[in-house]
Amino acid sequence: MSVLAQLNPLAAVRRRFQTWWQARLPRKDSTTLTQRNVYILPTRPGLMLALTLLVLLVASINYQLNLGYVLTFLLAGCAVIGMHVCHGTLRGITMHLIAPDAQFAGASVQIGIQLQSSSPRVRYGIGLAVLESDHWSWTDIPAQGSAKVQVAFTPAQRGLHALPALTAETRFPLGTFRVWTIWRPAAQVLVYPAPEAHPPPLPPGEPRAGGAANSHRQTTGEFDGVRAYRRGDPLKLVVWKKAAKADELVSRDAQQAQRFELWLDLAHASQGLGTSREHALSRLCAWVLLAEKQGLRYGLRLGSQTLEPDSGAAHQKNCLQALALA
Repeated sequence: MSVLAQLNPLAAVRRRFQTWWQARLPRKDSTTLTQRNVYILPTRPGLMLALTLLVLLVASINYQLNLGYVLTFLLAGCAVIGMHVCHGTLRGITMHLIAPDAQFAGASVQIGIQLQSSSPRVRYGIGLAVLESDHWSWTDIPAQGSAKVQVAFTPAQRGLHALPALTAETRFPLGTFRVWTIWRPAAQVLVYPAPEAHPPPLPPGEPRAGGAANSHRQTTGEFDGVRAYRRGDPLKLVVWKKAAKADELVSRDAQQAQRFELWLDLAHASQGLGTSREHALSRLCAWVLLAEKQGLRYGLRLGSQTLEPDSGAAHQKNCLQALALA
């Protein structure tokens, strides 16, 4: 928003009115457009057409031009029919929200919308967008059919966010009127922390509870649960992803995995970052993705919240959810 727009008192009043008006709209994931929630106003070309018709009418009266009367009322009739068709293009459509998947902060969240029409005629030129956004998705709805569109918005912070208000509009057929509606979905989207771009290596493993007495915490290197390939190791123990990156064969170290556990701790991730909790959560997010990619078992500590070591897509999802809501 520009500085001039912020200083404009009319713009401030307009924003306050829009906020008050939108707050009165109920949140729901499906809505049917009726005369109660569909609005219509002339566009700038529509206002220019009205001014042109007024000039033609005055000229026809002054000079008693019969053809002028015919042209004036013909254009006026077309405008009235266009207004009726424009309003009917949006009225009667049912919109269903397709809940978006969780996403990382800073990435685009795709919102799917299913448009359904029971009308026996095609509905042309229907656009949807996030309210006060310039990125529109346009579609046509076939007769007694449906169409699917996607709009996007970018959340800046992690957490559980309500979906922004959406708007649908059409200016079909003449572009002289704008018909629109505003829709507030009830669904929410979970936003994970943005993973650190270049995280440090995974932290060293911790001795398992009840392990051997001579077990001690790893003090060098990262916990990766692998070792150099030894002749005779079963091929199922070879970590092919690591081997492709390092250009040498490596195998899973079952003994290390039995003696040590990988814990991703918020306190450890905060080292060197001062009091920046968000940076520490971003580092933990990167570690979760890295540990899962390497097929390791890992646990997560977030202060009083603890997720026991495990692996797999479900465990990764639980860890990312905990980081998003921490």
